[in-house]
Amino acid sequence: MMYLFFYGINRVTHLTKKQKLMTTILNQSSARSKAHTVKIDMTPMVDLGFLLITFFIFTTAMTSPTVAKIIMLKDGPDVPVYEKTLLTILLDKNKVYVYEGAEKKALAAGKIVQTDYHVQTGLGHYIRLKQKQLDASMQKEDLMIAIKPFSSASYQEVINALDEMQINNVKRYAIIKLSEEEKAFVAAKN
Repeated sequence: MMYLFFYGINRVTHLTKKQKLMTTILNQSSARSKAHTVKIDMTPMVDLGFLLITFFIFTTAMTSPTVAKIIMLKDGPDVPVYEKTLLTILLDKNKVYVYEGAEKKALAAGKIVQTDYHVQTGLGHYIRLKQKQLDASMQKEDLMIAIKPFSSASYQEVINALDEMQINNVKRYAIIKLSEEEKAFVAAKN
């Protein structure tokens, strides 16, 4: 006779020789062989999700769109501007024209240049050239830029011209009406 101890069950079983051969070892601890299902507590993740959602809602609601401040001149007598410090920009649909000095002299001399908003060769390039020219004579701060948009120019083109003023640190600029000569010149170019 033989005594066999099954660990984990705490009992003694009496087996005969015949029973011993036919005996299969029972699973000693059924708790170890069971696959436990993993339970994930999603509460903290849901809380984090709601916190992020409320954060983004508040930050977008509190951020107001920025508005460009434009000070328009009142109608009245013309303000004298020194021709040497004047740069005029004509904005047409998908076209930009630039000239220096008085319009009649620039029209007569054919010094009105068509350009665009390219970084190296566009409108900013002509502004920087004028600034460099005036810097040589210690008049860089006196630079005055007249922006004259056509009715066909889009709002985005006016904003692009104003952006060039900010980029090139131009302090004095104004949006003014076109003259009849400028309208005729651009109509002839088109």
